[in-house]
Amino acid sequence: MSKADKLGVSASFARAQPVGVSSRRAAIAEATGAPTSGVLPPSEVPIEALAHNPLNLREDLTDLDELAQSLIVRGQLQPLAVATRMAFMEAHPGQTDGLGRAPYVVIDGNRRLAAAQLAGLKTMHIHVNDALAASAADILESALIANVHRVDVAPLDQARAIQELVDVHGSQAQVAKRLGKTPAWVSQRLALLNLTPTLQEKVETGELKVEPARRIGRLPQEEQESAASESINAVNPPRQRTRPAPTVNGVNAVNAAPPAPAPVPTPAPTPRITIATDSPETIADALTAHLTPDDLKAVTELLVTRI
Repeated sequence: MSKADKLGVSASFARAQPVGVSSRRAAIAEATGAPTSGVLPPSEVPIEALAHNPLNLREDLTDLDELAQSLIVRGQLQPLAVATRMAFMEAHPGQTDGLGRAPYVVIDGNRRLAAAQLAGLKTMHIHVNDALAASAADILESALIANVHRVDVAPLDQARAIQELVDVHGSQAQVAKRLGKTPAWVSQRLALLNLTPTLQEKVETGELKVEPARRIGRLPQEEQESAASESINAVNPPRQRTRPAPTVNGVNAVNAAPPAPAPVPTPAPTPRITIATDSPETIADALTAHLTPDDLKAVTELLVTRI
């Protein structure tokens, strides 16, 4: 039986010729079914030749039905970024559960792989890059960078992945530099991990919105519950109970003569701030002159979240 038959990969893999494979790598490849670095990688493989990344930052692969339908109708538009099983095993000897005998591990594209499996696709296009699996930090970082701007990554999953990168690189500043973000951006997302477990659950269900949750996460935990209640009630104010109709001498007063309407106070005009946009300094001066310290702090936090 040929190596291509043993691995179950495509004809393009079967045509590849080994290039200077060491006896050690050849032995490991024979035992594990993993292609060696001396074999030219294929561009398309059977779907069973692909394993999900155990270090994938998403805890749940959600909303797969729509993506599966898109794969059926439009096909696969972007190849999966994968590493060979050999490279993954060398970098992560304790993280091989669930790989089975698949010769490739998906680094970026686990959700597309899950959707393709749901859609019943037989093969998938891949791009092999063993550099993605060079270390635990690299594989996590690659997955995070690929997904950091995607709306389907849950905020808490993103925060947990960023914290793992901080543990590896030693500081939030280093992680911000590697991700091309500001330290404030990193700090705001990590603030979610400071929330109490109850509030983290409310973030996951959507009851507590992400932006106020990041602000609340900077507070001491004993103050978080009341701050979260204020935020939730501000978004979803409680309904007013309907009061029973008043009575006069035991008689429903609905039909009684209505009282004279109270005068409606004239609302004070809303103050306006005129800002000359000559430079960031003039904008800052105008805001400082017209806003209270608390309002200025709130505006600053909102601006930082939009960076």
